[in-house]
Amino acid sequence: MFIGAIADDLTGATDLSLTLSREGMRVLQVVGVPTPDLDIGDAEAVVVSMKSRTNPAAEAVCMSLAAAEVLRGWGARQFLFKYCSTFDSTDQGNIGPVADALMTFLGTDRTIACPAFPTNGRTVYRGHLFVGDRLLSESSMKDHPLTPMRDADLVRVLGRQSGNRVSLIGRETVAAGDAALKSAFDRLSGIAIVDAIDDADLRAIGRAARDLPLITGGSGIALGLPANFLPQGRAASETALPVPDGRAVFLAGSCSAATRQQIARAIADGVPALKLDAIAIAENRVSVAEAVSFCLGAAGELPPLVWSSAEPAEVQRAQDRLGRDRAGAVVEAFLSDLAEALAGRGFNRFVIAGGETSGAVVTRLGVPALEIGPEIDPGVPWTRSRGGAAPLALALKSGNFGAEEFFLKAWRLLP
Repeated sequence: MFIGAIADDLTGATDLSLTLSREGMRVLQVVGVPTPDLDIGDAEAVVVSMKSRTNPAAEAVCMSLAAAEVLRGWGARQFLFKYCSTFDSTDQGNIGPVADALMTFLGTDRTIACPAFPTNGRTVYRGHLFVGDRLLSESSMKDHPLTPMRDADLVRVLGRQSGNRVSLIGRETVAAGDAALKSAFDRLSGIAIVDAIDDADLRAIGRAARDLPLITGGSGIALGLPANFLPQGRAASETALPVPDGRAVFLAGSCSAATRQQIARAIADGVPALKLDAIAIAENRVSVAEAVSFCLGAAGELPPLVWSSAEPAEVQRAQDRLGRDRAGAVVEAFLSDLAEALAGRGFNRFVIAGGETSGAVVTRLGVPALEIGPEIDPGVPWTRSRGGAAPLALALKSGNFGAEEFFLKAWRLLP
């Protein structure tokens, strides 16, 4: 095994697994901290997907170190800490504390941080993170219910979290060539935010980072890593994803602007939809049994959609009434209960929007590992469960990812 990766949420891990797979690596995605005796087969990269992005920093550190210990035992030569391309993290963590802990664990005093994912509009210039042509702090991420991002200067953001010195390696160094960039990495002390505005930058960063024990960033940073280990010219093979006949369902818990647009488009295209409300769930005014009945009764051509996504003002009302953590937890628990009930009634194709929601649902369904299938949209593949009670097809989407027609596009991609 060459690359051992630790991702702070499930959809991010799937995104990373897809990137490594497309660059020619044999990849296995593991759900949760694995046991050392797990059979990883001939995997050249193992991606451990956790649900640690919004945990207390100390918990995230503990989980990440446990995963790193197993990955090192399996022989990983290089470690990658993967987080969201919008750098979702408060001043208390978790990116800085986890990066610091992994540096100590691996005995290194230097690493890089680059969340850029240009294909999805995330770029870093002069240390500032852009979403499309807007600064992160001016994008919809400023109103994220759990990790509102109101500072686009990643040197400042990470500097408030990390005990290491945080510096910048600017685009002029990235564009100066591999030797100049590798020299900058060799001289580095602490953590450097690295500019990247296109895939060529990410590939250059990957080549220059071949000697770093630890790399941190979004999935885009993995574009240039497999070539450091694999025979020249190896290409990814198209992965078939045979799944048994069964029914499909769309579940959406993300409150991102992208997911809300996707929901609106799906409903406009005729998808039968049931909206959930966090306060109604908490007050027992809606039941899982009612949602199951809705899904079973949606016998038309299109799968049903059960969604809790809400505008920022509605989210704020729920958080004011229930508390920030409980407002999200009741929805995740409801959708997890619903998925479990549907899996026992012939549903085996799940399209899930939201990293936190995906993590909760997949954990409830008892999926130990995932194989990567065809890409739906950049960063979002279909996956197939490996192990567990019964085979499942799962499309796990970060809230911010996917085209407006994502739901029906995902459904129509499967046979």
